Amino acid sequence: MKRLVAIVLMISAAAGLRGQDIHFSQVDADPVLLNPAYSGFYQGTGRVGMLYRNQWATVSIPYQTFAFSGELALWRSRNMNSGLSAGLLFFNDHAGTLHYGTTSGHLSLAYYHAINRAATSYLSFGLEGGYAQSGFDPSAAQLQDPSETFATQQVAYPLLAAGVAWYWQPTGDFHLKVGLSARNINRPNISYLKLDSAYLNRRFSLFARAEYRRWQSLSMLPVFMCQVQGRHREWIYGLDFKWYLEEGGSREVTLRAGVAMRHLDAVIANLMVEYNAFLFSFCYDANISGLSVASGSFGAIEAGVVYRIPKTSRKTKAIKCPVY
Repeated sequence: MKRLVAIVLMISAAAGLRGQDIHFSQVDADPVLLNPAYSGFYQGTGRVGMLYRNQWATVSIPYQTFAFSGELALWRSRNMNSGLSAGLLFFNDHAGTLHYGTTSGHLSLAYYHAINRAATSYLSFGLEGGYAQSGFDPSAAQLQDPSETFATQQVAYPLLAAGVAWYWQPTGDFHLKVGLSARNINRPNISYLKLDSAYLNRRFSLFARAEYRRWQSLSMLPVFMCQVQGRHREWIYGLDFKWYLEEGGSREVTLRAGVAMRHLDAVIANLMVEYNAFLFSFCYDANISGLSVASGSFGAIEAGVVYRIPKTSRKTKAIKCPVY
């Protein structure tokens, strides 16, 4: 029993010292999950999305992560050069025999504004606040003395995040978005015994995505992301190609596919299909790290769907900035 408790406490402390958050390989399929400042840029009155990840199923009981997002345009100026958007986020992550994991809910608020007269460049600012609960289910634990119980099975804590983003679209054939965000700004204590050394590290994310429409029906989309949390670093870089199958008529249909690299960890293949207001996404991680011997190079699969709620009451001027 003492050894089991010691192991649980060590895991708790390690989670605080190393501080790894929930994350997805589809870095911008649902951009508000990455940075609260990305909220508000969409046609229509709102946007909802769901994303699911299943990781390391060939090694042990897999990590399963689910995310839900909902956004609502609270206000937009008549010329669409500025606006205010609110968002709701929900995350759930669990793994292992004891279903150790985290559930959290977040509220966000974002404001964007054109910074030049031509409305080809925008700045956006976002704030996010949430509450999380981490814990495990001891019912599956095999204890030497069945009468023993765990004193603490769950820990709850608040979370704060903020972000800023810049959008630039000098022509109809090129646009660029760059974002910087910080999560766990308050560095909450996540220790089951309230140890001062067990906290959730701040996570800083730098993200950039561009689209260059070199041909009439085909564009290239390079991507780069760097995340820093405590001693951990994550680098993702890659290239997507997007085919415009139908546009300008009653239907808008695009197909996007590409490959990215998570440095020294995984090769990421992704596929996205956009059909009018729907976006369907699928992603596969091929593990190339030292764990590949045990995992058989299988890392994770992800699937998601995003829906933009259309505006039906009256027609409005389209946002000049790229819509994500």
